[in-house]
Amino acid sequence: MSDQQRPKRKKSKRKLNFLRLSLVVLLFLMLAGAGSAGGYVLYSVKDMPAWDPSALELNLPTIIYDKDKTEIARIYVENRELVKLEQVPASVKDAILATEDIRFYQHKGIDIKRIGGALIADIKAGRAEQGASTITQQLIKRAFLTPEKKLERKIQEAFLAIQLERKYTKDQIFEMYLNQIYYGGGAYGIQSASQVFFGKPVKDLSLEESALLAGLPRAPGYYDPFKNPEAAVKRRNLVIDNMLRYELVSATEAEAAKAAELKLSSSKPAQNKNYKFPYFVDYVTDFIIDKYGEDKVYKEGLAVYTTLDPKIQALAEEAMADPKNFPKAKYDENGVVQPQAATIVLDPHTGYVKAVVGGRDHKQKRQFNRATDALRQPGSTFKPIADYGPAIENGDAPATVVKDEPLKIGSKTFKNYNGKYAGYVTYRTAVTKSQNIPAIKVLRDTGIEKGLKFAQKVGITTLVTSADNSSRNDENLSMALGGITYGVSPLELAGAYGAFANEGVFVQPTVITRVTDRDGNVIDEFEAKKTVAMKKTTAYLVTSMLQSVVTAPGGTGSSARLGSRPVAGKTGTTSDDKDAWFAGYTPELVTVVWMGHDNPKEMSGVYGGKYPAMIWKHIMKNALEDAPVKKFPKPEGLVSATVCSQSGLLPGENCPEEHKISDLFAKGTVPKEVCDNHTLMEVCAETNQLPSAGCPDRVIRSFTKGDEPTETCTIHAGAAPRPSGTPVCIDPRHSGIMYQAIIPGPNDSGGCPPNMIQYLDFPLGQEPNTYCPIPEHQVISNPAVTPTPPAVND
Repeated sequence: MSDQQRPKRKKSKRKLNFLRLSLVVLLFLMLAGAGSAGGYVLYSVKDMPAWDPSALELNLPTIIYDKDKTEIARIYVENRELVKLEQVPASVKDAILATEDIRFYQHKGIDIKRIGGALIADIKAGRAEQGASTITQQLIKRAFLTPEKKLERKIQEAFLAIQLERKYTKDQIFEMYLNQIYYGGGAYGIQSASQVFFGKPVKDLSLEESALLAGLPRAPGYYDPFKNPEAAVKRRNLVIDNMLRYELVSATEAEAAKAAELKLSSSKPAQNKNYKFPYFVDYVTDFIIDKYGEDKVYKEGLAVYTTLDPKIQALAEEAMADPKNFPKAKYDENGVVQPQAATIVLDPHTGYVKAVVGGRDHKQKRQFNRATDALRQPGSTFKPIADYGPAIENGDAPATVVKDEPLKIGSKTFKNYNGKYAGYVTYRTAVTKSQNIPAIKVLRDTGIEKGLKFAQKVGITTLVTSADNSSRNDENLSMALGGITYGVSPLELAGAYGAFANEGVFVQPTVITRVTDRDGNVIDEFEAKKTVAMKKTTAYLVTSMLQSVVTAPGGTGSSARLGSRPVAGKTGTTSDDKDAWFAGYTPELVTVVWMGHDNPKEMSGVYGGKYPAMIWKHIMKNALEDAPVKKFPKPEGLVSATVCSQSGLLPGENCPEEHKISDLFAKGTVPKEVCDNHTLMEVCAETNQLPSAGCPDRVIRSFTKGDEPTETCTIHAGAAPRPSGTPVCIDPRHSGIMYQAIIPGPNDSGGCPPNMIQYLDFPLGQEPNTYCPIPEHQVISNPAVTPTPPAVND
């Protein structure tokens, strides 16, 4: 049968198999979805942060210690203290595992089972109800990723977590986590959290304390036990229930822990952010940041061992906070109390700075530090540095004489602060009373260049030389009174005075002895730079003069006396009363105090010998209360000699007794010349003028040449003339030897009896020049009582 003959088959419709179609479509969608998901995963991985182990490094605080290696402050971006895993008690580990990742030691970085459980819980709740991040993922999120909750970030988190697990052991990862996570209150890491919230190291935590800390990372602000104790306790108890659920504690332990009262540290986190001794810490912080950079200081966990003496620092802060040590306070436009003040205390032998207070208050970290950064005019405190120190180093002595008188050099007129002049005075007297004209003459005669170099040798770095600036510099006589271009800081002035206290050796002030890294390896050890700035004899003689400032009658520094304890010091008040200083020292310590307005302005009733000296005394008296009294060490090479106070030379036969003074000299500097600066003249005993014919009492007195009387007495002009001739004593005990009679002055008693005085004429030049030696004929001086001079500025 041909094909054409075959009967045609009847066509029938195939029925659609919906089940088969559904499977095909589902398979297609799954493949498409898988492809899209794979593409998304590839996209996410492509933009994943590069693996960088340094990202896991912790920001560790720099810890600052005092001289006794006691911690005083932390400098940090994140307040963190490292702890080893083996130092963490089991209660802490178990509480964290029960709360954050119970299968931590079983999974490989991500927990599939936990993810599934969290997904089901989220579907049931209709929102993100449970977290599924493992401890490893949480660590990755903090070190590598942003906190945003995107699928892309979660994929990256999972991939990075797996990498982390391949490169580190479980214990290493757990330790990183414990030291990395933020617990609130400014505390990063479990050790810092333990200190902040419970005031104890993590090793001493109880079960209930461990549970409370384990519950904080989920919401540190909300569960902060200081701010929200009820929520914190509720969260703690939930952690304990989880521990019981996973059989990490017994039922009895759990009940006891949940019933425990919440006992927190007495210091709240806000208080922990502050630090003791802020000006000292600020100065140290500035120093180490300048040397090592901010990243190293704020992130790498340095240990900085300083010279701070907490007792002395506290005393300095106490003195600066006492309103009794200041004039009436006012506040400037910035709300800062005025006048301000600053103080530095240091050991002159080591250069170790014991205390720094840069102002009357401290309101913010690393604020302006007047003790170390303020440059102010030093006034008379600069005289030992620029004038008398160089002069004595050059061969002068405390008994060297200079004339105090009005002085004009070129177009510039110099004067004493009180407008009074004392004539011939010794260096010691001029320093004691802070007279300006003698200081200027001393610098002029010694040489400005020598004064400037001496100041530089004792650590003054702010002076300007003509080489620095030919038109405006400190190579002029204004330097004698502390009038210098930029001024000095209290810190540099303290270092300079330390050279006098340290037998002429300048020691660079230092605040740090050693710096180590986080592992205790020494990075730097600091030894104070020492320089011989002057001879030992110079240092001692300047010190001796500065002791007179404090102890001698009329000394401007009498308010700084410390009883039997030797004190050397110098007051300083600028001519415009804008700066007041007291710089002083004992054999043990140097302290400098400055007072003034931040924007310099005149201060009424404020001078160096008043408020600054009061602050100085409070600090030094209490700082040395338990120290034995020492004397300044007297070097070899000093001798004592008597000279005339009006010439500084060896006394001549006409030098009166009251002008003969004994003082110390460096060997080889005692004058060899004899004073011929006095002349004997007969004057009216009452008026001290040339006698008129009627003057009843005449005496022979010694006068400094140039100061002899030139006017004749007028009050006795109408009186009967005194017998002519030279009065001689005719007491028979003289055995015929001629002696001039002793005639008392108006304020004196004694003398030769009138009935034994005879007036005789002698040929010119043959008058007896020796006075009656009989003891009972000697004059008893009864000086008129003069009031004690008031305290003066300088």
